[in-house]
Amino acid sequence: MTVALTAVSINTRAQDVATVVDRPTVGQQANYTGFRAPLHGGRLLKLPVGSVQPRGWLREYLVRQSKGLCGQLGTVSAWLDKKGNQWLSDTGDHGWEEVPYWLRGYASLAYILDDEAMKDEAQVWFDGVLSHLKSDGFLGPRNSSGGRPEVWAQMIMLWALQTYYEHSGDERVLKAMTDYMKWELTVSDDQFLEDYWENKRGGDNEWSVVWLYNRTGDEALLPLIEKLHRNTANWMLERDLPNWHGVNVAQGFREPATYYIYNGDEKALQCAYDNHRWMRERFGQVPGGMFGADENARTGYADPRQGAETCAIVEQMASDEIMMQITGDPFWADHCEDVAFNTLPAALMPDMRSLRYITSPNMTVSDGRLHGPSIDNNLRGMLSMSPFSSRCCQHNHGMGWPYFAEHLVMATTDGGLATMLYAANETTARVADGQEVKLTVTTNYPFEEQIRIKIETDKAVSFPLYLRVPAWVNKTPTAPTAPPSSPEGDTIDLLLNGAPITIEAPSGAVGGASAAYLRLDREWQSGDEVVLTLPMRVSTRVWQKNKASVSVDYGPLTLSLRIDERYQQRDSRDHDIVQDDSHWQAGVEASLWPAFEIFADSPWNYALCLDDQLLPTDITVERRPWPEDNFPFTPDAVPLVFKAKGKQIPSWGMDATGMTSMLPSYFAERSTTVDDLELVPMGAARLRITAFPKADVSKTIPDCEE
Repeated sequence: MTVALTAVSINTRAQDVATVVDRPTVGQQANYTGFRAPLHGGRLLKLPVGSVQPRGWLREYLVRQSKGLCGQLGTVSAWLDKKGNQWLSDTGDHGWEEVPYWLRGYASLAYILDDEAMKDEAQVWFDGVLSHLKSDGFLGPRNSSGGRPEVWAQMIMLWALQTYYEHSGDERVLKAMTDYMKWELTVSDDQFLEDYWENKRGGDNEWSVVWLYNRTGDEALLPLIEKLHRNTANWMLERDLPNWHGVNVAQGFREPATYYIYNGDEKALQCAYDNHRWMRERFGQVPGGMFGADENARTGYADPRQGAETCAIVEQMASDEIMMQITGDPFWADHCEDVAFNTLPAALMPDMRSLRYITSPNMTVSDGRLHGPSIDNNLRGMLSMSPFSSRCCQHNHGMGWPYFAEHLVMATTDGGLATMLYAANETTARVADGQEVKLTVTTNYPFEEQIRIKIETDKAVSFPLYLRVPAWVNKTPTAPTAPPSSPEGDTIDLLLNGAPITIEAPSGAVGGASAAYLRLDREWQSGDEVVLTLPMRVSTRVWQKNKASVSVDYGPLTLSLRIDERYQQRDSRDHDIVQDDSHWQAGVEASLWPAFEIFADSPWNYALCLDDQLLPTDITVERRPWPEDNFPFTPDAVPLVFKAKGKQIPSWGMDATGMTSMLPSYFAERSTTVDDLELVPMGAARLRITAFPKADVSKTIPDCEE
């Protein structure tokens, strides 16, 4: 498959040429903290928190989050009760893991929204952390496991402190982190990273060492990267992983890439790619970017009814964002969008006041009952929407959208900027010789094709602007589901100040299904506007390892069967539907924080009718008005609805545990009646079928990679 980048003959200026590149150019950029020698990598640089101001639906998401569980959790969760909290007192007894999980997302959210009350609340916690440092350099509560120091919670808090420093420049952070890391260097290997979580997730600590060294240049810190790598679980196995817990994989797979920053060994970097691919070969032959681990991936349980823990979803996105920084590879931006648009939205209620522990591509019930062994970890409340889904996801989910927003636009080491993740935003950043520019990105992507980028600057300035071209652009086969919004139809449309500009690509195309960048290198004037149109067409993927089931894509969006959803409100103190680790603060009004079970009120057991190209038969798209509340991730508000055809499979229903049954076999009888189906973007459907059986199993099944 190829991505056709058609060249046109009109230039706005003689020098205005968009060059296709696979990575940003390596340069010497002093505007933002890069990777200091002798470190390797660092093709992209994250802008300080708050530099990127999301607009449109993404800002609406963040506002809802501030009013929802993440923003209000400090008044709800007993683990965040300040009285006797381990992070605010040397004698505390709670909050060890939950505080840093919550604080890193909460702080990022507060600084992006510039919410004074939230910033004040975050400051209370950061001041508490920084005023309870130990004389030997230890940071936070001292916990032990088997007589050895336990440091998993410290790894999370380091990330929160990094965000706080980006916002505040508080020098106490650099000193506290330096003292703590030098304490880590004094711990003998037989006492270091021996507990379960810290052993699998030591890469998080490695990333913090890189972050700190880049800011201080203290070479005494560098041996800690080697020490952490040596004592962390081995994520450099060949075609195997050291652990199959979903969250551990989502954050642990990238550890070799972080180690590569230190040792420069390309084989280590390749291991991170291999880990990502290997998990998906075994348990990720499903749409939505994630994998079927439930809590722990199990042989024989790779059907699309298996799901991902909400913690795993947001940790995967964070890993994708880190991999973007290290490699500059737009593949990781593609993957981050896949997870963000298709999997994360359905893991939470639209008001962001409750979430569920497990979310699956094929999910026709979201209740509180026990579903083992169909789902791993046979606990109640793993599928229901609840403020107390679990104390990990309850506190950790909040980093997903704020971190995504922080990485919409990134700096490049050659003095430029790169649009990495597409959503409306206003970004203020320094380019070239330090001159400040403002990029205003206007779009309803991923629900529309067009992205408008306006540059504002006090004076003319030369710098490269990189525009990511996703791998799905012009992916074949395609179906003309609607009139194209670009005059070229199936080709990328690139305009500068209203005039088309030349796109220079090697041999006229980007080979394979690879993502790439369009590099525009020119002297920019205030008011210049770039309009990029990425043509979206319907395509399908065949998941050979899951009974050759088929999923349907439209650009970056994956489509699901629309199922009528019946919500049943429940008391979230009822342990028949929520997990047992839910703990309320005293005096919380529980009625303000209900739980929900969701049941299907329409048939869902459909096979999809496909034509000879394995495209949905007679598929059409209806474009509906943009929702007035600026929130498109619900079945009623979503602005894209697709019509398709299907046949029911009567034998496909619920299993003995009340869980959606696995995909039916090729030989399961299909109805002779063809029904009209409605498909909606996967992220808007909290109940959905996304991996479909084929209505006609005689259809040719071509080889298809994920």
